[in-house]
Amino acid sequence: MADINEVLEVFEPTPAGDGAFTASHLDEGHQVVFGGQLLAQSLIAAARTVPDKEVLSLHCVFARAGAFTEPLDIRAEVLQSGRAFATVSVTTSQSRGVCTRSTVMLHAPDADRIRHGDPAPQVGAPDGWEERPTPAFWDMRIVDDVDISDPALTGPAELRVWSRFPGVPTDDLALNQAMLAYASDGFLIATAMRPHEGIGQSLAHVTVSTTVLTQTLTFHEPFRAADWLLLDQRSSYAGRGRSHGAANVFSTDGRLVASFSQDNMIREMPEGRNY
Repeated sequence: MADINEVLEVFEPTPAGDGAFTASHLDEGHQVVFGGQLLAQSLIAAARTVPDKEVLSLHCVFARAGAFTEPLDIRAEVLQSGRAFATVSVTTSQSRGVCTRSTVMLHAPDADRIRHGDPAPQVGAPDGWEERPTPAFWDMRIVDDVDISDPALTGPAELRVWSRFPGVPTDDLALNQAMLAYASDGFLIATAMRPHEGIGQSLAHVTVSTTVLTQTLTFHEPFRAADWLLLDQRSSYAGRGRSHGAANVFSTDGRLVASFSQDNMIREMPEGRNY
């Protein structure tokens, strides 16, 4: 099982000249590449391409699954770069074609003219909930100890998750943002399933075909991924084989540090398919 240093090495694409990068994979025991890894690598590629600014937002379209059997080719194209803002298009490809395409906005933050932020929900500290099985580099707790895998359990289309990655360097904001991007990819499908008896995350890729279609992340404040962050998630719609969900991310001191949203596919497994 990978440790945090191996994870950070994978998330840091290798420069290959003229906006090109190559990248490998985390071995997570799946036949396809986890979408959170692709988000993290796209974010880092954009941040390294425009190093004088920090990532404000990333919008990613997942065009096809990434194969674990070959490396990723990543190309970053600067669409615009000025004093305050820059825009970078990041395309991740393999031999079969494009896997993801992201538009990344970077900025040089300004002084406050106005300021407000949603308040954090009162959910109790992370150590009040059970530690969940995760890769060795990731600590994760689900508020109320909700079991998102059990198809017999139902609840509101909400899910609150505490997440941290001990050992992430504090002096590289892009790496911290990349770790949150990785964590953000994994829960909004399960959140959409919660109200519906007979369907749970354990059935994904078994009897239910699921995938992330698009994801958008916006980063509001600097944060440390090694510290606990609360992912406050809600699915506002599910139907027609799709779902939509969104989340706010809070630090333990109640600051709203990021937000993200996701459009997903949730449908019956096509005959003869296993994903």
